Amino acid sequence: MAEHHQLIVVGSGPAGFTAGLYASRANLEVVIFEGDQPGGQLMITTEVENYPGFPDGVMGPEMMDIFRKQAHRFGAKSIYETIERVDFSNRPFKLYTTNNKEYTADAVIISTGATARRLHAKGEDEYWGVGISACATCDGFFFRNQKVFVIGGGDTAMEEANYLANLCSSVTIVHRRQEFRASKIMSERAEKNPKINFLLDSVIDEYTGVTENGIKRLTGVKVRNVKTGEITEHSADGAFIAIGHDPSTKFLKGIIDLDENGYIVTQGKSTYTNIPGVFACGDCQDHVYRQAVTAAGSGCMAAIDAERWLGEHS
Repeated sequence: MAEHHQLIVVGSGPAGFTAGLYASRANLEVVIFEGDQPGGQLMITTEVENYPGFPDGVMGPEMMDIFRKQAHRFGAKSIYETIERVDFSNRPFKLYTTNNKEYTADAVIISTGATARRLHAKGEDEYWGVGISACATCDGFFFRNQKVFVIGGGDTAMEEANYLANLCSSVTIVHRRQEFRASKIMSERAEKNPKINFLLDSVIDEYTGVTENGIKRLTGVKVRNVKTGEITEHSADGAFIAIGHDPSTKFLKGIIDLDENGYIVTQGKSTYTNIPGVFACGDCQDHVYRQAVTAAGSGCMAAIDAERWLGEHS
């Protein structure tokens, strides 16, 4: 027999937990499927300094534990399973976990997030979060007046490089080709910035660093020219991989309207999807801002939208 809930939130993180918090405070019966990475991307983030209410900063995992406890305080419950497939053709909606357990719901909020694309060069996993990042807006402040590298050649890379140039002593863009995928206006803006340098026809061969008092820290990169094979070593305080993100929405393809990059399409300024009773929030529908605070805000919106919709369709 399927297990039924009034509202199912698929995915955790700032969006999912905030949706669960607001919905449970509205006296809805809520479960949050936390997925294969409970707490979302912030679980692999070190210090968060830009979330309001934490003047001294907070570690990402600690912050997500606080979010979870606050949602649970008002009655939301977590299920530590991953939703693998859904059937939204009729109500109640059907959702299935990886072990094929069936759940049903009167309404659903999708908050599955997105993951940064990785290149997996040598040392990347070792120094991820301790020098290597995928978000200049999130982590650029940690590298003010320092030397950083940006890997990529699209609009994201140019945008990150220009943002970092306002904070860092120097920014070097590493790109595997001579030509950029970025729009002309974005690439020209980077090329005109005196703080931005370029290593073209090049890739990161290895990230290097040191361990001091048990703490790892990135100190350099080895860059390989793809045409000559020559490897050069450069000192680096930080590196930003800027090759885009992949929304965690593959299980919704053909069911929920997605854009060309796989992000969920929501209607106007709401969190409504193309299926009445199914809502979306957080990074799975936001390819622009991708911040914890904006994800949390959209989680609030999704809960309010869902509560009002359920009130009209119960």
